[in-house]
Amino acid sequence: MERQIRRVGIALIALFLAVFVQLNYVQIFAASDIANNGANSRALIKKYSVKRGSIVTIDEVEIARSVATRGKYKYKRTYPEGELFAHITGYLPFAGEATGVEAAFNDDLSGEGGTLSMQDLQDRLLGSGERGDDVMLSIDSRLQEIARDSLGENTGAIVALDPTTGEIRAMYSNPSFDPNPLASFNTGTAEDYYQTLDPDSGTSPLVAVATRRTFPPGSTFKVLTASAALESGRFQPDSTFPDPNELELPLTNQTLTNYSNTACTGSGQIDLFTALRISCDTTFGIIGLRVPDDIREMAGRMGFNESLPLEIGTAVSRFPNIPDDEEPLRAYAGIGQGEVAATTLQMALIAAAVANGGDVPVPRLLHRIIDASAGTVSEPEPETMGEAMSAQNANDVKRMMVAVVESGTGTNARIEGIEVAGKTGTAQSAEGANPHAWFIAFAPANDPQLVVAVFVQNGGSFGAEATGGLVAAPMAKALLEADRRLRDW
Repeated sequence: MERQIRRVGIALIALFLAVFVQLNYVQIFAASDIANNGANSRALIKKYSVKRGSIVTIDEVEIARSVATRGKYKYKRTYPEGELFAHITGYLPFAGEATGVEAAFNDDLSGEGGTLSMQDLQDRLLGSGERGDDVMLSIDSRLQEIARDSLGENTGAIVALDPTTGEIRAMYSNPSFDPNPLASFNTGTAEDYYQTLDPDSGTSPLVAVATRRTFPPGSTFKVLTASAALESGRFQPDSTFPDPNELELPLTNQTLTNYSNTACTGSGQIDLFTALRISCDTTFGIIGLRVPDDIREMAGRMGFNESLPLEIGTAVSRFPNIPDDEEPLRAYAGIGQGEVAATTLQMALIAAAVANGGDVPVPRLLHRIIDASAGTVSEPEPETMGEAMSAQNANDVKRMMVAVVESGTGTNARIEGIEVAGKTGTAQSAEGANPHAWFIAFAPANDPQLVVAVFVQNGGSFGAEATGGLVAAPMAKALLEADRRLRDW
């Protein structure tokens, strides 16, 4: 009998211990996972009982808002401008993880930012309900519309930013998508639409071309190569190079040729200034062979080989570390080909560094956080990623870029009465595919107000005839002219 009682006692103790462990696990270790589980109806009711803050542009256009419903979920998230801002705002799915700005500033938008404003105190004292803070972005809706209209049906991206502050004024990628179905309370509707976007593909409309896809930048990269050449101390704008019909590459019987398949000047010599103005491949191939380490270091200072510090994240732009036994590839890297790959945002930052006297601005979307009484909760200060080059060298590169637009390959970006600095790019992609068209620019050259980077995949509607000067330069010009009208510079 005593043995049986002892066994029952041990069994009861074991059961109590099991219950104790389970309760502690649920209440301490698993509490957060359970609370945030998309299938938890209590969590969903709580999530949608708060009037989430709006996302607005710097010109006060509401691009994400919460509207009242009559159901158990009090507020529904909507996106009034649809696809125009989709890659920026992201979306708030009913039972999943937010994306874009919705994710980056989730705590502020949901009223859990940690900063207690006077409006928050008033709401709590008077019981007037919970409300999140508004997020004002640096995006100007008018420039965003022009970026979209300029791209038209072409696959590509346009990024425009303030080179001094790093604030992004426009950032549009095509193709885009409508975030509204993805925020539907009807999960079936959301899932059906999600699947139409081919979500597992790297070319899905969900993947922003401007920040999440990389491409060979072609001759726009010569701005970085020229900057590295000057920073190396071995070259000046008037330094001269051979001007052959084709550049013989070391360790191989192959050659690098110019776009025209001829020498760039026909005089046998060419200086660095002229080489950038007319985009001479052989010159920059020579520089790629002579100062490969300096170019790689410059690429690192500009933001290559790591994710850029943008609030919504970016793909990593790549510049390869090419070993000695693959030396010919250094020539191709010098002209932005081979294994070099960049986002449109990354190329905008290269132009911004030149415009900003050598400092690379930290790109950002946030202008300020605003509470319900229109008071400023927080406002970020401009930051830099560091100095990429000296102010003197930045000024020399700027002069070269002005010459590109005045009398070189970028004349389609000229604006009467304004000095525009720019650089074209016509980048070879997959074998047999049409070239990509690029253009980076800023204006006015003597007091830069706006940087623009344009990318058109495979030349868009121009196909095999596409060049950066023909396709992308007019788009950049449209953005610069619009910003000039809007801000009167």
